Amino acid sequence: MQNLPTFVFVHGAFANSFSFAPLLAELALLGHRSAAVDLPGHGFEATFPAAYQAPQILDALAAEPGSIKGVTLADNAARVIEVLERAKQNGPTILVAHSRGGITATAVANARPELIDRIVYVSAWCPVDLDVSDYYAQPEMADVDAGAFAATLVGNPSELGLLRSNFRTAEPAALAAFKRAFAADLTDDEFRAFLNTFQPDENLDAGTSADRAQATTWGRIPKTYVRLAADASIPLAAQDRMIREADALTPDNPFDVRTLKGSHLHWLVHPKPAAELLANLAAR
Repeated sequence: MQNLPTFVFVHGAFANSFSFAPLLAELALLGHRSAAVDLPGHGFEATFPAAYQAPQILDALAAEPGSIKGVTLADNAARVIEVLERAKQNGPTILVAHSRGGITATAVANARPELIDRIVYVSAWCPVDLDVSDYYAQPEMADVDAGAFAATLVGNPSELGLLRSNFRTAEPAALAAFKRAFAADLTDDEFRAFLNTFQPDENLDAGTSADRAQATTWGRIPKTYVRLAADASIPLAAQDRMIREADALTPDNPFDVRTLKGSHLHWLVHPKPAAELLANLAAR
């Protein structure tokens, strides 16, 4: 087992380690060890206010404090670094990030590249030329439904010090918008099951220009980008743009590009193809 890599997974916004459980099981059945990280304020550290339960009290939910307030990108990176330091004692590591988790993975790779033997982005943010917020103004993101989250935001982020979304809404229009954005190819039951793994709060710090990929550190790590072909939240054109920008930054170490079919969440609900792809990377 000493020479086998350990996969370390970093979740996206409003998510947690729980969403990786089916994928980790598939990897285990292929003989691979892995660990999914809960970023600070996520998983069992998350806040689920009583007002979030049924029947919901939205006015109270809009004012309830959340444990994720004040959590920074540096805090997220420190959590992942701690896990990588422990995993590295057992051999190589492969850091795998999904969605907003790519921002954290990039910050980790900028700070401690020696801890990572390969970094894998699965339809994840890999900011190179722009800050993540600025990518949303680019043509590649023009078809993204900006209202998919906005319709269910609760409270004032500047007052709460966090983003809060009501994933337990029963509003048909809001549920339909979520499904279109993240899970159009899942059944309604699969979609609602995944939605119930989300937590209501997310931190506000998505990084600055200082947290973009840096050629001298991040750029020396072997890297793979797994495109999700039917992703409507980070469209294929946006994924390809980040790949191009990264390859221009480190032309001697370009992305190894792979593609999985499906939406933003399909690979987590039906993980066998993703597990086989990752196992193939580990064999290399």
